[in-house]
Amino acid sequence: MFPSLPETFRKHNIQADVRVLLLLRKAMEKDLVKTTGDLYVILKGLLTRSPKDFGPYTTAFYEYFLDIQIDKGERLETALLRSETFKEWKKERIDDEDLIPDIKELVERFLDEVHLTSFDIKKTIDGADILNQDNPDAPDSPGNETGEAPERPDKLEQAADYSNIPLEEILERMKRVAEQQREKHFGGSHWIGSGGISPYGNNGAAQGGVRVGGTGGGKMARAIMNDAKFFPVDTHALLKDDNIDAALAALKGIEDESAEVILDIPTTITEGLKQGGIFLPYEKEKIQQKIQVVLMIDNGGYSMTPYIKHVRRLFSKMKTRFAHDLKTYYYHNTIYGGLYSDVRRRKFVPIDKITALDKNYSIFIIGDADMAPYELGRQSLDTWMALKGRFKRIAWMNPLPQKYWAGSDTVPTLARIVPMYPLTPHGIGEAVVEMNYQRKYSKR
Repeated sequence: MFPSLPETFRKHNIQADVRVLLLLRKAMEKDLVKTTGDLYVILKGLLTRSPKDFGPYTTAFYEYFLDIQIDKGERLETALLRSETFKEWKKERIDDEDLIPDIKELVERFLDEVHLTSFDIKKTIDGADILNQDNPDAPDSPGNETGEAPERPDKLEQAADYSNIPLEEILERMKRVAEQQREKHFGGSHWIGSGGISPYGNNGAAQGGVRVGGTGGGKMARAIMNDAKFFPVDTHALLKDDNIDAALAALKGIEDESAEVILDIPTTITEGLKQGGIFLPYEKEKIQQKIQVVLMIDNGGYSMTPYIKHVRRLFSKMKTRFAHDLKTYYYHNTIYGGLYSDVRRRKFVPIDKITALDKNYSIFIIGDADMAPYELGRQSLDTWMALKGRFKRIAWMNPLPQKYWAGSDTVPTLARIVPMYPLTPHGIGEAVVEMNYQRKYSKR
């Protein structure tokens, strides 16, 4: 739980160690952390010693939990406005760009939600009462919660407790609601949305509910849905803004690990003493989770332009999972002996340098694979086969609708070399399943 927290806070001169993590875990086990605001207050009590620590502490908290970087001397409002976290938050809540409230009002609303504590929630409603009065098969009305325009409160002053409702019942109701849902919803107690007291959604106040999409923040959910089928979006549609979280959930399923042989010192000593001082080295495997990904993007043609933004956004969301093991390269139509490390395709990287990488990398190729036959010459085919021969976990994600693949002169050829999948959340999920299978199979 939060393994890199001490390192982040120490970077801002706030002393933090494993004892802080243990105390935080105890607080969570005692159900003292229900919102992001609770987390902020509890950690502040554990980590700050005087008022001079409050500024650095807040900076570290925003960086670690919200991915908001506050530069030295920078105002919080300025840092918020340039952060992806705030932009994503605003996008979820503002549907009509012409009706955007004053930016200062938006910042205040965001900060209110971040710092909402359990003490601010004045009333807790029994979840059973909500579900008894709710019809999970009610049809969706655009921009509507219950027939009237939904209010978007600056502060959430009530919560719902679904802890006593069987999880199976909540999941069954959620499926029925998802079948009817057609629009994004904010607030309320019925839809799969954000900022309300519905038992399914995100960024709301539903104790014992199910988090779907978005970020948690409140630590109140009983389960988290990483399965794309629980998102009220078309997972077979090409990658776009409204299904990117479903694709992200599929990508998070990548499994990888490495085994390092190390000297088992305790066993060596114990067995050596039993043998009268004859110390024979005993070794053991140290298993480490190690996610390594190479992303290859075709960014040279007009047909790929609509998808590049979504692909970059999808994989940038995975940066904390991939840490420093996500490498991105670019090409145009096909590869001729190498790729490029920059978007403008000026810094050439020979294919030999890429095939020299650890064979356990997972390779995602993003491109329509559709080009003139003469472009797919022998050098290019040899390059693709070299990649396939080196990396067992390799997948080609194609934004060209699958029904057009067979009519292309080059797509079928490349699909015979590299396993090809549609660039959809469902297709990404299939690619990840196959990669995980290859990981296990290659170890036998």
